[in-house]
Amino acid sequence: MKASSSSSSLPSGTPSSRPPEFPDYTYDVFLSFRGEDTRRTFTDHLYAALVRAGVRTFRDAEGLRRGENIAEDLVEIIQGCRISLIVFSENYADSSWCLEELVQIMECRKTQRQRVFPIFYHVDPSHVRNQTGIFAHAFERHEATVHQGRDKIARWRAALRGAANLAGFDIADRHEAEFINSIVDEICRQLTTPYLNLAVHPVGIDSRVKDIGEYLRFRLDNAVYMVGIWGMGGIGKTTVAKAIYNKFYHDFDSRSFLADVRETAKDLSGKIALQERLLSDVLKPTMIRVGDVSKGINVIRERLRSKKVLVIVDNVDRLEQLNALAISRDSFGLGSIIIITTRDRHLLQQVRADKIHLTQEMNEEEALELFSWHAFQNYSPKEDYIELSRRVVTYCGGLPLALEVLGSFLFGRSIGDWNSTLKKLEKIPDGTIQSKLRISFDALEERQRHIFLHICCFFIGMDKNHVIKILKGCSFSPEIEISVLSERCLVTVNEKDKLMMHDLLRDMGREIVREESPNHPERRSRLWRQEDVIEVMKDKSGTEETEGLALNLQRSDNMSFSTEAFRKMKRLKLLHLNYVQLTGDCNEFSKKLRWLCLRGFSRQVIRNEFLNEPHLVSIDLRYSNLVRVWENSRRLGKLEILNLSHSHYLRQSPDFSQLPNLQYVILKDCVSLPKIDKSIGLLSRLVLLNLKGCTMLKNLPEDFYKHK
Repeated sequence: MKASSSSSSLPSGTPSSRPPEFPDYTYDVFLSFRGEDTRRTFTDHLYAALVRAGVRTFRDAEGLRRGENIAEDLVEIIQGCRISLIVFSENYADSSWCLEELVQIMECRKTQRQRVFPIFYHVDPSHVRNQTGIFAHAFERHEATVHQGRDKIARWRAALRGAANLAGFDIADRHEAEFINSIVDEICRQLTTPYLNLAVHPVGIDSRVKDIGEYLRFRLDNAVYMVGIWGMGGIGKTTVAKAIYNKFYHDFDSRSFLADVRETAKDLSGKIALQERLLSDVLKPTMIRVGDVSKGINVIRERLRSKKVLVIVDNVDRLEQLNALAISRDSFGLGSIIIITTRDRHLLQQVRADKIHLTQEMNEEEALELFSWHAFQNYSPKEDYIELSRRVVTYCGGLPLALEVLGSFLFGRSIGDWNSTLKKLEKIPDGTIQSKLRISFDALEERQRHIFLHICCFFIGMDKNHVIKILKGCSFSPEIEISVLSERCLVTVNEKDKLMMHDLLRDMGREIVREESPNHPERRSRLWRQEDVIEVMKDKSGTEETEGLALNLQRSDNMSFSTEAFRKMKRLKLLHLNYVQLTGDCNEFSKKLRWLCLRGFSRQVIRNEFLNEPHLVSIDLRYSNLVRVWENSRRLGKLEILNLSHSHYLRQSPDFSQLPNLQYVILKDCVSLPKIDKSIGLLSRLVLLNLKGCTMLKNLPEDFYKHK
């Protein structure tokens, strides 16, 4: 038998704390019957048995039937029931009222997915289905009645045919008491398959399940479908999976929701418990003990391969967890749906998921509503808190977990407390949110962690290919590692091929670095926070612990530091300074530098000692005051990227003869540059030469045109 339920949609901005897929039911069961046949006999006994079993049941004992048309009050009651039971008795079809009621019930089944069960009480199901026998006589009388239109009679016939085709109950030669008990048992079984509880305030659920719902609605019964729900931690993957379960579970006789598999399956006993839970859910009331994982895999395949099931495997992070549960198309019957939630896209590719759904962040309107429910117990903020609320929502970046945690924390607090909290969050992220996000980081291998932290601190918004070259220079294998980070939703690559990251993931990574030495920034592996960098540079307290340093100032800041501040930073590989004035000898720079970014470089020429960096992969001197690049040509054998864009005073291009591996030469908007050195023809590996906005440049050296 198939079960179904009604659904409703929540208009955006409408206050509600009920999930759209979890409707408010007035009754569990609506009883449709012919009063003259069974009101004081079978239907009365069935009604009493259902009520004794705790089933909220409606029967029309209040006389809502008036005239020939079904009353509006009764329509609302039918729509407010989870299940309709139709008692087809000998004279059922004589009543135009019963037939109109049946039409309404079948319409609810179609539009609201209400579950409908026919009960054949001493009538032949085929007579109901085909309107033959005693049902044929009833329709002869209806058709003889002038005021019964042909369209109405056609609807009645269709409703009878549809209802009689459903799986139901036939008394045949059974004792009535036994028959009623079997009906009550099945109805109770149907009602004990409840909707999964969604979020307390399920804002935006409809829009998140729409894509998967549309895909699954048109599925075929001759295949097993595997769908992945993928996204970063705290984004709401489990909530989406539960909503999909609630939407489709009535299409399946058997279903199972396996929650938080990552935590449960950490040891063998946990894997066995999950196997037994899956078998129990599908084969209930049968209980099966498997004993060990290998046996459990075989039992699942043997017992479930013919079952059409809906299985949700929630929060998976390793393929072995799916293998332990025999999650494959061969393990389940045709028409089955397997849904997997994970932070790892590659895992879904490994199991050849038919569809992979990326769970997106909330838009601003949804985020503000969700936050308001938690912070104000209302769908919008209090007037005095509107701007503060928008600041919190911006900080959360559409992440439901963060909106819920901070909204609950700020509930009932004063404006002063709100301002204090926001100020604190700028320095130290919320621990509850961070612990949830950090799960993904902790699952990474060591080299992947290093790359993730480098991106957090230095490379967000940079061209992916340029970052890859810099990281290669640092002895990483960044292509595959960045791919892993992307598959696990820790980084993204936008349409312009720039590396991007959710702000809260960025904050999580930076907090991991801060925790290396909370009170002594000079002992951290990476420095990016302005106050910390300025303190270390002024005090010249740098240490060998620091691998990367970034200081982003404005031209108007006019701040100067001695290069002696770098003397002890012997392991410094990444250096990014914006509009920082440097005094002293550039020999103080680490000889391990791979990336040298000095935007707004104030000198007119790079002195020779500046070029004693044999491992440099990228030099970025955008917005510099350079007139010429360097005094004398110096070999930089590993340099691949040279960016001098917006150097408006540059009148002489560099000599390229000592840069054999240079691939990217970016001279954009160098408006005073009259020509390019002829040595550019020697760059056999040149990939890009950007001369956009070089308005004084008239031609290129002849050798340049020999490049492939």
